[in-house]
Amino acid sequence: MRAVSGAPFALGLVIALVSAATFGSSGTFGTALMATGWSPGAVVTARIVGAALLLAGPAALAMRGRWHLLRPNLGRILAYGVFAVAGCQFAYFMAVDRLSVGVALLLEYLAPVIIVGWLWARHGRRPSVLTAGGVVAAVVGLVLVLDVTSAVGVDLVGVLWGLCAAVGLVVFFVAAAHGDDALPPISLAGGGLLVGALGLLAGVGTGLLPWSASTHDVVLAGWSAPWWSAALELALFAGAIAYATGIAATRVLGSTVASFVGLSEVLMAIAFAWVLVGEEMSPVQLLGGVAILAGVVAVKLGEGGDPHPAEPAEGIGVADVAEPALRGLEDPAADRGLVDSARLD
Repeated sequence: MRAVSGAPFALGLVIALVSAATFGSSGTFGTALMATGWSPGAVVTARIVGAALLLAGPAALAMRGRWHLLRPNLGRILAYGVFAVAGCQFAYFMAVDRLSVGVALLLEYLAPVIIVGWLWARHGRRPSVLTAGGVVAAVVGLVLVLDVTSAVGVDLVGVLWGLCAAVGLVVFFVAAAHGDDALPPISLAGGGLLVGALGLLAGVGTGLLPWSASTHDVVLAGWSAPWWSAALELALFAGAIAYATGIAATRVLGSTVASFVGLSEVLMAIAFAWVLVGEEMSPVQLLGGVAILAGVVAVKLGEGGDPHPAEPAEGIGVADVAEPALRGLEDPAADRGLVDSARLD
């Protein structure tokens, strides 16, 4: 699958929603595995390693006749795998270890605010009133959907891990939207997942990610299913398909709009929990969902121009991988791609 910058906005929106839905399924199936004795580290490692294996073949096939693109995009692939895949996942689970899931998710999904704030502070690119309003509406919506106001106490270290996860989500959208458009999205996803898988396996091997797993059946919607069915869902849908469609959608929409549409992942996660576990959404959560959608619309209207990304800018170089994750925003052309004309995990 290869997205092109001339694809219509509606197509990009559909692809982004598919990505959000598949990403959102991870919570329910991951929780089902953890209920049988799987550790968070085991769940995320199985998900990313499985996704990397599933995408290896398609990613290699998509590179036929284009292997020369690998070298100039190596830095971007490494940055994507280290920060957006392994780093984001690891930071999120470290945050969950100290904070409630709701607070950790809210911190991770501050990525769109980081993008807008960085462009304003670093390049003086002041957001439009509609864009700023979209940021506020989206954040308020997340607060309502996640019901974070009920959380008791905040751990500073956990907050820092949550913000690290947000930076990883920023890199997800920045690396996906900018660089050589000739590099197929599925190849970028496959390469990034391979790097992320190796990083997570290293974490398990060194003991940074505790590992425990079982072969007990999982229970979903009152039905028992073999453990491997949940693991396969995480690898195929919440892994391979989620990352590939996420990159394709970002190529079409630009990183800012795609990141705000990605906020719907939280709603998707709640919907999966509603259908498979019977957890109903409260009126407050529904109100939060409306606020999130309103924020997405406001950001889109705030762009006021062509919804497609700018002409491809230079990708993140190998030397940039060790620099702060937001270094990729230094190129003014990348700024145009981030905000499209005006503006994450």
